[in-house]
Amino acid sequence: MRFLAPVVLSVVLLASCGGGSENKTEKKEESAATSETPVDNSMVSPGAAEAAASKGAALIEQKDCKTCHKIDTKLVGPGYKEVAQKYEATEANIDKLADKVIAGGSGNWGEVAMTPHADLSKDDAKEMVKYILSLK
Repeated sequence: MRFLAPVVLSVVLLASCGGGSENKTEKKEESAATSETPVDNSMVSPGAAEAAASKGAALIEQKDCKTCHKIDTKLVGPGYKEVAQKYEATEANIDKLADKVIAGGSGNWGEVAMTPHADLSKDDAKEMVKYILSLK
């Protein structure tokens, strides 16, 4: 009986991270959001961009993201590079994806819902998204 609770908890966590078929209505919203101009990083020094990326990577390491996501391959949820290919690094997309990380839910990558991360600040979520979108 002691071992049943961790097994059930693990199955529930894995099932809640994502996967399944694509939602067609989300594609329309995404194409509208990705038609914006990319974020202009010309005034940002390379060191600042690297620091932001490393902050996002560090935040991902601290959270439970790797339970459902990997960089190159789909696990329960999409791989980070797959997300980076789907979304341009625009302010609108960064904001939208940061909100999705915080709120969780399904529909973007299938029917299995991503767990919400309500304890995550919007700024930290944005740093994580910026890192993911830099992995193209």
